[in-house]
Amino acid sequence: MKKTGDEESKMNKIERLDELVKLVDRLGTITVAQIVESLKVSDMTVRRDLTELENQGKLTRIFGGAKSNKAQQYHEIPHEEKLFKNIEAKRAVAKKAVQLIEDGDTIFLGPGTSVEVLSEQISNQNLRVITNCLPIFNDLLKKKSDTFKVFLLGGEMRETSQAFVGEMTNAIMERMYFTKMFFSCNGIKGGQIMTSSFEEAYTQKLALERSTETYLLIDSSKIDKEDFTSICPLSEITAVIIDQTSDTVHEELEVHTKVIS
Repeated sequence: MKKTGDEESKMNKIERLDELVKLVDRLGTITVAQIVESLKVSDMTVRRDLTELENQGKLTRIFGGAKSNKAQQYHEIPHEEKLFKNIEAKRAVAKKAVQLIEDGDTIFLGPGTSVEVLSEQISNQNLRVITNCLPIFNDLLKKKSDTFKVFLLGGEMRETSQAFVGEMTNAIMERMYFTKMFFSCNGIKGGQIMTSSFEEAYTQKLALERSTETYLLIDSSKIDKEDFTSICPLSEITAVIIDQTSDTVHEELEVHTKVIS
């Protein structure tokens, strides 16, 4: 029997809502503009769909878009516990990264234990370093001098990563520019650099946009690991710095960006 127009419209809506939920769950957070582009529907339709799906408990609306309700499935390990996991691999990565830092640079160090290990190895005499991570700031403060400047971006601190995020942090970040940025993540999946916090990801994105060169520091355990939200695609950074890994993993990363290993 041929379906009526109403039945066809209803089926299309069901399929559209299902696809929208899959998009949000895959990306962690998504904007209205991204949904319009992906599903080829109007802005008004997207906003109605988001309201309906929020009422069904399938997502949460945020300013300008929506976020997944599956955040609770991701358990973020506390900073102190992370620091000693794969520590030798992190030291190997930091040894490669520190060679990219030159006297006279203005660098941003994002939160993460791989970046903290890097901060311990910095020996430049003439440098300006900005970070939003308290443990990294404390490490660098010991090296402070007339020519080695260290700045901590304040705001609301996330206890898990001990990083400052939020409107205050972002307002200061929007007025700064860096020659190089070094940051880390909780996983890489489908060409996306993943982390556990939407707020932390947004602050990292601001720093990425304001950096001439951007370097992701990871050990090979982060490959094919998914987390709550994406910081950015691998294709948008200068290079990944990783410990020695398999040829297959190396090739998978090189599809998206330069690899330093």
